[in-house]
Amino acid sequence: MTILSAQDLVLPAASLGAENPLPPLRSQQELHQVQNLAELPAELRENIQYGRLHSPLPTLNQDGYDRELVDRTFPALVLENDHVRATVLPGVGGRLYSLVHKASGEELLYRNPVFQPANLALRNAWWAGGVEWNVGSTGHWTGTCEPLHAARVEGPDGTPVLRLWELERTRNLVTQLDFWLPADSEFLYVGIRLQNPSDAEVPAYWWSNIAVEQSADTRVLVPADQAWRFGYASADRPDATGRWLDLVGVPEFEGIDLTYPMRHPRAVDFFFEPLAGERPWIASVDADGHGFVQASTERLQGRKLFVWGEGTGGQRWQEWLSPGLQGHGYAEIQAGLARTQLEHLKLPAATSWHWLEAYGRLSVDPGVAHSEWEAARTGTSEVLRPLLDQLGDREREWLTIADAAPAERLAVGSGWGALELARTGWTVSAGTPFAEDTMASRERAWLPLLDGRLPASDAVPDGTLVSWKELLEKAEDNWLVWYHLGVARHYSGDVEGAIDAWLQAGDNPWALRNLGFVTGELSYYERAVGLLPDLVELLVEAVAVALAVDVNRAGRLLDKAPDDPRIRLLRIRHALQSGDPQTARDLLADGIQLPTVREGANPLADLWVETEEALGTNRPVPSQYQFGMGGS
Repeated sequence: MTILSAQDLVLPAASLGAENPLPPLRSQQELHQVQNLAELPAELRENIQYGRLHSPLPTLNQDGYDRELVDRTFPALVLENDHVRATVLPGVGGRLYSLVHKASGEELLYRNPVFQPANLALRNAWWAGGVEWNVGSTGHWTGTCEPLHAARVEGPDGTPVLRLWELERTRNLVTQLDFWLPADSEFLYVGIRLQNPSDAEVPAYWWSNIAVEQSADTRVLVPADQAWRFGYASADRPDATGRWLDLVGVPEFEGIDLTYPMRHPRAVDFFFEPLAGERPWIASVDADGHGFVQASTERLQGRKLFVWGEGTGGQRWQEWLSPGLQGHGYAEIQAGLARTQLEHLKLPAATSWHWLEAYGRLSVDPGVAHSEWEAARTGTSEVLRPLLDQLGDREREWLTIADAAPAERLAVGSGWGALELARTGWTVSAGTPFAEDTMASRERAWLPLLDGRLPASDAVPDGTLVSWKELLEKAEDNWLVWYHLGVARHYSGDVEGAIDAWLQAGDNPWALRNLGFVTGELSYYERAVGLLPDLVELLVEAVAVALAVDVNRAGRLLDKAPDDPRIRLLRIRHALQSGDPQTARDLLADGIQLPTVREGANPLADLWVETEEALGTNRPVPSQYQFGMGGS
C-alpha cells in the first residue's frame, strides 16, 4: 500500500531573509566560463555558446539570509510504501530531502541536518543535500528556494502520485515533477516534463542534482570510459587561472582513480561521456557494495560527479553548507539533458520533453564494485538490468496520467504562471494548472499593464517582467514605467535605450542606482545613497565603485554605513587602499563571517594575504577564511 501524507519537518535553519530589491543586471555565472572553447568539438562548443542567461531576471537575488540557526518548520509531503519512504519539501524548490530504504534502515541520500543558504545559485541562495531539480540555465535554478505548487493525482496503478509544478520564470517553461511509488516497488519514480507553451524556441536545461554521503571507500559507478573534466589547474594545465574543459580517461586521472570521490585534492567536475548502447544510470556504493542508484529513460543522457575535494577550501565549504558536519560530507552525482552542465539544448516552440527517473538502493558484490573499471561498470549494469529493462514500460504507464487534473491541492506555489497566461493566452496541460486564485498582490500589481498602465507608488519596485517589454513601451508614462522599461531594454541589449529610460525616471533612487551600475559613474550612486541611506545592498555597490574611483569618497560613504559583514569587508579594502594595513589587520582579527561568500571566490583569504604583505609579515590564512577551491 502506498500512502501520501502531509507532515511537518523541523530543522535548525537560517532565515532566508528578504530579496535584494536591486535588479540583477548581470548573471552570476562567471564560475562556469570555459577558457578553451576553441579546442572543443563543434557541437559541444555550439551548445555552450547557445542560450546563456544575461541575468536571472525577472527574479530578484536572494542574498538576505544569515547564519543564525533556529528551529523552523518546513511543510513536507511524504510518499511511502512497505519498502521506501520519500520526503519532499514543496516550499524550497520541491527538494527530495530524504529517501529511506526501510528494510535496511538506510538513508540513501545525504540528508543535511540543517537549512543553511549560501551563495552558489543563480539568485545567490542555495542549500546542500537531497535531490535538487535544476531547470532553466547553467547553475542552481532560480526556484531552488521558492515554493512550488503541489497536488495529489491518482496514479496509473491506483496509488497516489505527488505532483509538483511551477513556471520557470527565466525561460517561461512549465516544469512538472510526478513522484510515483507503486505499492510493490523498491524504487521511487519521478516523471519529469518540460512544457514550452510559447511560439518560440527556448534554450532548455535540466540537471537532477543528487547529494550522497561519502567515505574513504565510496566509489561512483557509471557506464562511461571517458569524462569531460571541468576545473581549475591540473597536471596538464598547472598554471591555469580559469576553468578548462578537458576530455580525460576513466578511471585513471592524475595518478588516482577518479571514481573514488575522497581521493581528489581539489574541487572538480567530471561529465561522463555516455557509452554507445548503454542505458543511462549512475550509482554510489560503499566498501560493501551497498548504496544508491539513479537511472532514467533515454532522454536524460548526461551524468556527472562533483567533489569538493579534500583540501582546506573544500573542507571549509562542506562545513559552511552543513554547520556541525558529521562524517566525511557528501559528493554529488547528477543527471542531465546534455553531456555537460555548460550546454543548453533547443526546445522547439509548443513542444514538451519528458523522461522518467528511478531512485533507489543498489547492492553489488563488493568484489565487482571495487574491481578494475570495465568489470565494475559492466557487472553493475548486469545487476541493474531488471530495473533498466522495465523503465520504458514504467514511463509509458506514467504518461497515461501526466495530463490528469490534480485531485487535491496540497501546496500553493507562485501566481506568476497565472499572470503569464493572462498576458499570453498560452495553452498548458490540464495537469499543471495555474489558477487565477494563486495570484497574490505581487502578481496582481502587474495586471493593469495589460490595459496600458502601471500605477506608480512609493513602494519598492519589483523584479521587472522583462518579457513584458512591448507592453512597457506602450504604457502611460510615469517613473515606475520608465524604471521597468529601462531594465527591460537593458536585458534585451539596448544599453543606450536603458540609460535614456532611467534618465526619464527623474531623481529616483532605483533608476539612479541602475545608471551608476551601467555607467560606472559614482555620482549616480552617491545621489541614490542620499535618497536610500539605509539600504545595505545599495551601499555595498556604491562603496565598491567608489574604491575604484576615489578612496576618499569611499570613506565618506563608509562613515555612515551600518555594521554588516559586507560593509566590514569593504572597510578592510578601504584601509588597505588608504595605506592603513594595521586597521585592516585589526578588522580581520576581530573575525568576519561573510554569509554571502561566493562559490569560487576567496575574498577573506585574499585580503588576509594582502594585509600581511603590506605589513611585511607572513601569518598563514586562518582556516575559517579559506574558501579557495582551486588548490590543495
